[in-house]
Amino acid sequence: MTLYVVKVIVSALVVAGVTELTRRAGAFWGGLLASLPLVSLLAFAWLYGETRDVAAIANLSWNIFWLVLPSLTLFVALPVLLKRGIGFPVALIISLVVMTAAYLATAATVRRFGVHI
Repeated sequence: MTLYVVKVIVSALVVAGVTELTRRAGAFWGGLLASLPLVSLLAFAWLYGETRDVAAIANLSWNIFWLVLPSLTLFVALPVLLKRGIGFPVALIISLVVMTAAYLATAATVRRFGVHI
């Protein structure tokens, strides 16, 4: 239970750090911190600490690689929609739909090439 609490606190600090850094130092620095694979690194560390299963970590890393690609559609769709005057809540929902479609398309495409994610 203690490890779970530590994981929640560290994860929350990362999110809070991104928002605070953006607010205080600007979008570049917040974006830089957010773009680092901190969640992945934390997940690798937590998984290794709990299981010592390097095969599971390798599999997780492989899946993250393939799933990062479609997630990038969110970061293209959202600013395009916002710059076109669409309100934030609607733009975010549309961006999430676009990203979900990209996930599904990616999964179907890589499956055709024998990659299982």
